[in-house]
Amino acid sequence: MTLRTVEWKNNSVIMIDQTKLPNILEYVTYTDYNQIADAIRTLVVRGAPAIGVSGAFGLALAALQSNATTKDDLISYMETAKKILFETRPTAINLAWGLEKIMEIAKKSDTVENLKNDVVQYAKKMAEDDIQINMTMGKNGSELFNDNDTIMTHCNAGALATVGYGTALGVIRATKDSGKNIKVIATETRPIQQGSRLTAFELKHDGIDVSLIPDTAVGYSMANGLVDKIVVGADRILRTGHVYNKIGTYQVATMANQHKIPFYVAAPLSTFDMKSNPEDVVIEQRKGSEVTGIGDKKTAPDGIDVINPAFDMTPPELIAGIITEKGVVNTPFEESIKKLFQAN
Repeated sequence: MTLRTVEWKNNSVIMIDQTKLPNILEYVTYTDYNQIADAIRTLVVRGAPAIGVSGAFGLALAALQSNATTKDDLISYMETAKKILFETRPTAINLAWGLEKIMEIAKKSDTVENLKNDVVQYAKKMAEDDIQINMTMGKNGSELFNDNDTIMTHCNAGALATVGYGTALGVIRATKDSGKNIKVIATETRPIQQGSRLTAFELKHDGIDVSLIPDTAVGYSMANGLVDKIVVGADRILRTGHVYNKIGTYQVATMANQHKIPFYVAAPLSTFDMKSNPEDVVIEQRKGSEVTGIGDKKTAPDGIDVINPAFDMTPPELIAGIITEKGVVNTPFEESIKKLFQAN
C-alpha cells in the first residue's frame, strides 16, 4: 500500500509531516482543530483532497473538544471552528467541500452525543472514500496512456496530496499496475519543491522510474522528445473547464500545446466548483521568504519585492481531458462537465 497521508485513530488525527520530507518520514498526532488549521496553513498537509479530509477531521475534533451540552451550542462552536479551518487556504475547493459535508451531517443529528459520533464516522468514511475514488480515477485514466510512455507531472498529486493513493500519480500508478512500462519526469516545483521533495520521494518509494528536472527544463524536455503525455492534479476546476493548480501548471500546459503533447488533469468530483466564475477565484499569495531563500540559506538580497502566487489558472483550450472517478471528460468542457454531474 502507498503512504497514508492522514488518518483518524483513537479520536486523534495522524498526519505525515510533509515539511520534513524527503529527509525524515515523520508522523504527527493532533487532538485540537486549531492544530489542524495550523498544519494546513504551514503545509504539514497539502494537496486538495488531503486538505478536504483534514478539514473534515478538524471539524470532527472540534465536535469532540466542545463542552457544549445542547445541539445548538455545539453547532455554534463548530461554525467558529469551520471559519478558522476554511481561512487557512482559500484556493483549493475541497477544503470548503469537506467542511460543508461535516456541517450537513452535524445539523441532521438529533442529540449532542449522536452528533459527535455521526461526524466522526462520516469524516472517517470520507477518508476511505477518497482512496476508492482515486483508485477508480486511476483506472479510468490509465486507458489514456500507452506502454513505454514517458509521463511528465508537475507538483505533487500523489498519495501525499490525498489520503492514500493519488490523483495524477494515482493515474500513473494504475497505468503501471495495468502492466504497462512507464517512466515519469517530475518537475522540481519551486519554490517549495513539492516535485523533488514529495513526488520523487513517493515514486521512488513505490519503485516507479522517475527523473527529476528543474522547472526551467520543461520546454527543453518537450522539444527534445522526452515527453509523451502530461498529467497533473487540480485544486479547483470550474464548470467551464478552467483548472486551478500549482503555480507553473499554466506554463507546462502552454508548452505542451506548442509541442502537441496531450495535457491531462486528474481530479475527483469534489474538486469541481460549479458556481464560481474565473474572476471570483482567490489565488493564494504566500510569503516572500519561500522565494528569497531555501531553508536557512538566503538566495536573494534583503528588501526585495516578491510576487509568490501558490496557484495559476490553465484555460480549457489547453486541456486534452479531465480524468474523474466517473470517467474522462473532453471538450466542450462546460457541456461534458454538466453531463457528468447530472449523471452522478
